[in-house]
Amino acid sequence: MDLSVFSASGSDVGPAASGGKHTSRRGERFRSTAMKLQDSFTALERARNPRGLRSQGACVGGGIDMVSAADLRYASESAYFCIAEINIGMTADVGTLQRMPRLVPEGIVRELAYTGRKWSAAEALAAGFVNKVYADHEQLISGVHEIAAEIASKSPMAVWGTKKSMQYSQEHSIADGLDHIATWNASMFDTDDMAEAFAAQTEKRDADFPDLWAQSRGL
Repeated sequence: MDLSVFSASGSDVGPAASGGKHTSRRGERFRSTAMKLQDSFTALERARNPRGLRSQGACVGGGIDMVSAADLRYASESAYFCIAEINIGMTADVGTLQRMPRLVPEGIVRELAYTGRKWSAAEALAAGFVNKVYADHEQLISGVHEIAAEIASKSPMAVWGTKKSMQYSQEHSIADGLDHIATWNASMFDTDDMAEAFAAQTEKRDADFPDLWAQSRGL
């Protein structure tokens, strides 16, 4: 955390920010900055392909905001996580408190957020926050690359649809989620991809799926 941004000389969110002595202007500047930072992590959720993140050593503050927004999380035994904002007198505001309670029991998140203590990789694995813990850096890299390669071998449309369906279902009822995926597949289901998947299995080869087209700017 660069504490200078909160000092009297800070140009973005501190008292010297645009607006001078007007608290309303300072407040608006702070809020706009926070929302801009929030959006940088939400981009991981908006991405069509799954985002898996590796952690080793300290994953603190903005680091835990980032991994909370990912689809998959992996760590080495040396990793630890910390919602550290409470230790400098502020409330975390760019995603951890909103996303992490959907990944692990709320009581665990509350304890970590209230105390600012270090949360070991072993604890994070036991709570289901990380998918797997590897012994060291080399095993972490090779293991996650192997998982990424397996995901990349699947139909990109099917992977995207799976991600969208699970995201939608997090915030809606089961009935709404079922309606959503029925509508999604009615327009996005690709019979050519299914045919290629079956052919590849029959012929004992890797499937060859077309890449997704580039997204239009702003989506």
